[in-house]
Amino acid sequence: MPDFDMLVLGSGPGGQKAAIAAAKLGRRVAVVDRPDMVGGVSIHTGTIPSKTLREAVLYLTGLTQRDLYGQSYRLKEDITVADLIARTQHVVGREVDVIRNQLSRNHVTLFPGTGRFVDPHTVALQEIGGRERLISAEHIVIATGTRPARPDSVEFDGRTIMDSDNVLALERVPRSMVIVGAGVIGMEYASMFAALGSKVTVVEKRAGMLDMCDVEVVESLKYHLRDLAVTFRFGETVAAVERHPRGALTVLESGKKIPADAVMYSAGRQGLTDGLDLDKAGLTADARGRITVDEHYRTQVPHIYAVGDVIGYPALAATSMEQGRAAAYHAFGEPVGRMHNLQPIGIYTIPEISFVGRTEDQLTDDRVPFEVGVSRYRELARGQIIGDSHGVLKLLVSPEDRTLLGVHCFGTGATELIHIGQSVMGCGGTVDYLVDAVFNYPTLAESYKVAALDATNKLRQIDRIAD
Repeated sequence: MPDFDMLVLGSGPGGQKAAIAAAKLGRRVAVVDRPDMVGGVSIHTGTIPSKTLREAVLYLTGLTQRDLYGQSYRLKEDITVADLIARTQHVVGREVDVIRNQLSRNHVTLFPGTGRFVDPHTVALQEIGGRERLISAEHIVIATGTRPARPDSVEFDGRTIMDSDNVLALERVPRSMVIVGAGVIGMEYASMFAALGSKVTVVEKRAGMLDMCDVEVVESLKYHLRDLAVTFRFGETVAAVERHPRGALTVLESGKKIPADAVMYSAGRQGLTDGLDLDKAGLTADARGRITVDEHYRTQVPHIYAVGDVIGYPALAATSMEQGRAAAYHAFGEPVGRMHNLQPIGIYTIPEISFVGRTEDQLTDDRVPFEVGVSRYRELARGQIIGDSHGVLKLLVSPEDRTLLGVHCFGTGATELIHIGQSVMGCGGTVDYLVDAVFNYPTLAESYKVAALDATNKLRQIDRIAD
């Protein structure tokens, strides 16, 4: 008889939810993770610390209040890394306590250390003191997450030349910074350091950034970041990064040289699978360390599951949680609904971006007709109250059945607001529901009614001319 019904490798969002879901079903469950990484990358170097850092930046710089109190407004003149990290460490510590408590009260055994496969049902636990013990399980869930991908040609030192995990260990706020990569992580940190007053240069080999987002939203973000003195170098590739006593010199293939105090690489993520001895379990990973799974998150070995960032896209904490729960339910024959394909995307730049459904370009490429309804924060009382005159909510509406095809939001609270649109879309609601609904006043949620009225007025004009 195996030691446990389910053994989970990794305690991040996916692993944690898989373990708790299995425990709620009355199963014997254990989790393996390093004691300094309980909660996974999400808690320690990823989602939670970066979003907490963002809140600290917004608060201390007073950036969002400058429309009200003037461009010179600043809560603290000389912001130090210690000011930023204090809030981050507090939140991380509290979150780790919450996770430990959740595992404990659900009677999930937490083994401190790292694991590697010995055979398909057995994992060797390497404890911190160096001792090794074998643990067997009927089902195993791989939820080891990812680490930042590092080009072999770059000499990282964690201070001058760093990846996104090292940012939290900065000794001071750099006066100038080069960020290589204009993906989600790169743009989030570009926003933060620009708000702190760093002169930021973003280098991206592609012609643009955040190509999964609405074009108008991306243009708005670029406008705001340029207003914070961010320079974009699109279509450029880094040839070398030279470290010098006074900083770093980023050399581009075009011949340009960019001096800066620090360089941060945001070049994607690499699955943490190289130390698992996957071959002994009959498994393999691709070149980026990712594991292939089916719709139930089973690997090619049926009793072994994989969830979270280690399986690739969408690699979000929110989706990882659902993947973990679904994997545990499937493993023990518990009915589980399929994850809805309407998954909201939240990007914590300054201002925030969030969307659900398709973009205008995608609908156009698919030859799906649509009408656009727009609401601008500056037209809302709540927008004036909070000092956000730049935010916008956009609804993409089908003229045929009046359903919502996409919702795109840019501005304060975008990642919260998007769930209203997600709910309407998920329930098959129409734009008419939003027209007839009563929203609290003054709120940003009222933007849905304004955008819905804008869309229906445009549809009415089309009908009037067609008649």
